[in-house]
Amino acid sequence: MSNGMLRVPFPANEPVRAYAPGSPERESIKATLDAMLAQEIEIPLIIGGEEVRTGNLGECRCPHDHGHLLGTYHKAGRAEVEQAIDAARNAYDQWSEMPWEARVAVFLKAADLLAGPYRDTVNAATMLGQSKNVFQAEIDAACELIDFWRFNASYLEEVYSEQPDSAPGMWNYVEHRPLEGFVFAVTPFNFTSIAGNLPTAPAIMGNVALWKPASSSVFSGYYLMKILEEAGLPKGVINFIPGSGGEVGDPVLESPEFAGLHFTGSTATFQAMWKKIGANIHNYRSYPRIVGETGGKDFVFAHPSADVESLVTALVRGAFEFQGQKCSAASRAFIPASLYEQVVDLLTEQMKEIDMGSPLDFRNFMCAVIDKAAFTSIRGYIDHARESDDHTILAGGGYDDSKGWFIEPTLVEATSPTAKLMVEEIFGPVLTIYKYDDARIDETLDALDTASAYALTGAIFAQDRAVICELARRLRNAAGNFYINDKPTGAVVGQQPFGGGRASGTNDKAGSVLNLVRWVSPRSVKETFVPPTDFRYPHMDEE
Repeated sequence: MSNGMLRVPFPANEPVRAYAPGSPERESIKATLDAMLAQEIEIPLIIGGEEVRTGNLGECRCPHDHGHLLGTYHKAGRAEVEQAIDAARNAYDQWSEMPWEARVAVFLKAADLLAGPYRDTVNAATMLGQSKNVFQAEIDAACELIDFWRFNASYLEEVYSEQPDSAPGMWNYVEHRPLEGFVFAVTPFNFTSIAGNLPTAPAIMGNVALWKPASSSVFSGYYLMKILEEAGLPKGVINFIPGSGGEVGDPVLESPEFAGLHFTGSTATFQAMWKKIGANIHNYRSYPRIVGETGGKDFVFAHPSADVESLVTALVRGAFEFQGQKCSAASRAFIPASLYEQVVDLLTEQMKEIDMGSPLDFRNFMCAVIDKAAFTSIRGYIDHARESDDHTILAGGGYDDSKGWFIEPTLVEATSPTAKLMVEEIFGPVLTIYKYDDARIDETLDALDTASAYALTGAIFAQDRAVICELARRLRNAAGNFYINDKPTGAVVGQQPFGGGRASGTNDKAGSVLNLVRWVSPRSVKETFVPPTDFRYPHMDEE
């Protein structure tokens, strides 16, 4: 290896392709979609670089056409988990001691592979398997994951460059060691980029990982594993083990070599895993690092000075892009009485213009929710709004599961800021709004801050700078990502590090150096060049 003082190429955010009519990228992605629809694939586990088949199969289906089978995947159980732990253990020494620039090169190559020859494949897999329209797939599965891999390489350099001062006669330095054991990466269905980042962020720092993707996104996750293999990731560094939560998670958390959890998913699941970790704490070689991004009940607060057109656009995009299945989706809005009728009129008018259907039709703004369980849960909230006295459906409210898991964009009015749909996470295309008295802003802000357990994202709309400052102060702890005159979604790696507090997670900020420092265990080293040869100190020479 080179003995030069190497520098990581300076990262820049990947440009987003527009897929405009007649463009080469539009024709290319459509051809890839057709090809992937024409085949069914069998997805194995990948353990120690080898394909493993258990015969216990799950299905990958299109949410917008649940009669179409994209493929089947093999599920891991206890035996396969133990096999993956062994594979990670065997890979640990070589990978953790590999020169950092060699590890970085793997992920820089993976980024270029995704930006180039794999872009259509991963985008198409995300469109078909997770029912994202082409633009939502592009900004997620391609651009954000490319950014994660390139920026994390730069953040690694920043972590390693953080070194202490040295007094004369000595040299002090810090070795940023990987954790002793393996990291368990549990990834969600809604962002292919998160699925790719959670196992690879620890890995770039020298850790080994077991990766359990969400059952509803195994299809796209498999193609990410193929990219990592082609990029030169050594066998066993990341082991791909889809399966049920208990069948995979329980044996993982029982292992003495469990060293960290990198999680994105529901608050309830995260808390249950934390409890299991606590119950097993005496069995672990070291205290595990626990990093999690969980639920959200993300807000938009409009001040009477807000620009209505900007506010409504933010509500439509923030609430209904990707069917509201973003952790950051606008789910509750506080609208002043002075603007309420104007906002509702414009909002319902724009909602009527939203086209919903298959992602194969590029005119569709919305597609299907992810699966039957999500459809049933979201439908339950809509039915509650329809039947309860403290909610009124103002627009939408329809649903149809005959071909795909389709739910209309739905606008609900609540009579209280603590009504059910104002405080509980729905994770679907349902926006609940509350009309507040212009003269009772302070009281409304208190309700916004305290009514929900979550604190992930939030947005305020106002024109007066003094008002903006006061709203930001009052809502300081209500959101880990806070937006001023913008929708509460769309965090970009390197620009808006992402994460929230309270019941929304540990706020370890994916897309920043703050996340990577969680995956190292520093060792301080002091070398004295000419050590003393007598135990006595000068003050001892005289009484």
